[in-house]
Order: sequence, then structure tokens, then C-alpha cells
Amino acid sequence: MTDKRDIHVISDTEGNKLVLINNIRFKGKRKIDWESVKSYLQEYVGTYYEITENSEIIYIGNEFPEECTESESRKALMGANAKAKANASIAIPQLIQIATNPSFEINRKEKHVKRAKNGWYKYDIKFALPVYENEVLVRYNVFSARLLINHAENGKKYLYDILAIKKETSKPQQ
Repeated sequence: MTDKRDIHVISDTEGNKLVLINNIRFKGKRKIDWESVKSYLQEYVGTYYEITENSEIIYIGNEFPEECTESESRKALMGANAKAKANASIAIPQLIQIATNPSFEINRKEKHVKRAKNGWYKYDIKFALPVYENEVLVRYNVFSARLLINHAENGKKYLYDILAIKKETSKPQQ
């Protein structure tokens, strides 16, 4: 699967789905323009996508752009992980599509009583970003993360944030 942003859904060596993002939209590790990322994410508000594994429909509500770019978990990100979260924003439909391994948690915070009245779901995702040296592609960095989905009072599930972004380390070949 590909689209005009040069994003592909592929399988890794274990057969797990991975979103390959070939174009880096948000450059730099030290200073990400999170307002630009937020503006980009606004384009998704009002849309919905299906998780292939279980046919769940995930909506993009108007809270997602702000939560994704201004949450405490985002502010704690640095370097490659911050750049990864920013650039994952261009592949939201594909990341939802490949989401797997759901886990459920009840809502524990009063502030989310309506937003997540029916609890929270977390799904595993993987994506890869290109690494260039002197404008030559040398490899891809693979990241794992979790999509945080709230199950709202209206019964719909909404993408709320992308959490636990972690660069995967390469494994020696045997």
C-alpha cells in the first residue's frame, strides 16, 4: 500500500506489520516545530480509520492534535524519539490500520470521566524512518510505540495519543 506521502505498509522478518515512512516532514532532533505538527494533525480531525486486525473503527476527534503535541509524555521526549513522534503524524491512517495486541484499562482520572467513560485501549504499532548521510539513504530506524485510544461516553473510540515511542536496537544475525 502506498500513497502520495510515500508511506508503505510492509511486513518485518517475523511477519509483523510495519509502517515505512519514506519522507521526513519534520526535520531536526533538537528543535521540532510542534505547532506545525499540531496543524498537520488538525487535517485528520473528523476522519476515521479501521484497525485491520479486529475491524474496530477509530475516530480522530478534535482533542487529538493538542494531546499528541502538548502532553507531558511528548514533552519528555528527546532526540530521535521526538523526531519519530513528529514524523509518525504523517502516517496516522496506516498506524491505526496496523495496530495490534490491544490491552484495556479502566478510566482512573476524574478529568476523563466523559472522554473515556468506557476506558482506554492501547495498541502496539511499529514504524520506520529513513536515515540519510550526505543525502544518501543508509538505513531505516525502526520504532515501536503504543496508540492510546479512549472509549468515549458516546460509544465511539477516539485516537488520543501516541505513547511509549522507543527506537528498536538491531539484533545480531545468527
